[in-house]
Amino acid sequence: MKQQNDWSIDEIQNVWQLVSKLHDGQKYGGSNEGERVEYINHIGSVVLEVLNASRLTDNMNSDLAIKCAMLHDSIEDTPFDFERVNDLFGIEVASGVLALTKNDEIEDSLEKMRDSLNRIKKQPIEVWAVKMADRICNLYEPPYYWNDNKKLKYIEEAEIIHSELKDGNVYLAERLKTKIREYNRFLSTANQL
Repeated sequence: MKQQNDWSIDEIQNVWQLVSKLHDGQKYGGSNEGERVEYINHIGSVVLEVLNASRLTDNMNSDLAIKCAMLHDSIEDTPFDFERVNDLFGIEVASGVLALTKNDEIEDSLEKMRDSLNRIKKQPIEVWAVKMADRICNLYEPPYYWNDNKKLKYIEEAEIIHSELKDGNVYLAERLKTKIREYNRFLSTANQL
């Protein structure tokens, strides 16, 4: 049986206001040369993926999933820290956000991702869903300045995420698989898989 809205719109609006302020001024490279996109766009995209998944998934704690989706980059990319997330949203949300945060003490990017995936797998499946939703959103289009090697590495990472987390949410696992396959269109013809 699907859970009904187990989240408060007023609470979610307040979290969104906070996240908008935390990421204010942050931008990422768009798909067109010279394009810069407000980072809050990425956060919103991840939240929309999670909302849709919660609508299609039985017994999903959408309150936890939505809050983790909104805050998933807050510890990594803003002055916000674990203690602050814990104070405002509780240990379950704070632990989820921390698991979604890369450990910058690990230099190798593949090891950094594997470390995060190991920590995510110790969390409720709603946190797994956020990680899959995050990668789905990142597979829409690469930044204009990425070369084929970077894109191929990103596909490889996405396949690892899928392999490790696919049992956490069937709907998102299928979407991630589709996005990985579709991402090949961004490779030069010589490198298409």
